[in-house]
Amino acid sequence: VQLQASGGGLVQPGGSLRLSCAGSGVTLDYFSIGWFRQAPGKEREGVSCISSTIDTTYYSDSVKGRFTISRDGGKNTVYLQMSSLKPEDTAVYYCATHCFPYASGAGMGVRQGGYWGQGTQVTVSS
Repeated sequence: VQLQASGGGLVQPGGSLRLSCAGSGVTLDYFSIGWFRQAPGKEREGVSCISSTIDTTYYSDSVKGRFTISRDGGKNTVYLQMSSLKPEDTAVYYCATHCFPYASGAGMGVRQGGYWGQGTQVTVSS
C-alpha cells in the first residue's frame, strides 16, 4: 500500500496549487482521505478530510473557503485545490487514509491503521 503525494512547489502569495494523492495497492474510494500539513517548528495540523461514502468534507478554519478537497475514483486519486495561498500555508503536506474530524469540530485525526503518504513541500513566498 502506498500513497503518493505530489503537486507541491513554490508559489507567490495569492496563487494556487493543486495537490494530488494517488493510491497504489489500495482503493482510495473505500476510505476517508485527509490532508495534513506540518510547518517547521510547528505541530502537524489537519487541513481537510473527505469521507468515503457521501463525500462529506471537513476543512480547518485556517483554510476554509480557500481549499477544496475532491476525489476521482477512476484515477484513484484525491486532490486538494489550494487557492488564495498565504505565506502561512507554507508546510510539508501529507495525505493519509482513515481521517476523521474531531467531534468538537476543531481538528481532525487519523484512525489506527491509517496509511500516510511521503509529503510534498508547499512554499508560498514572493
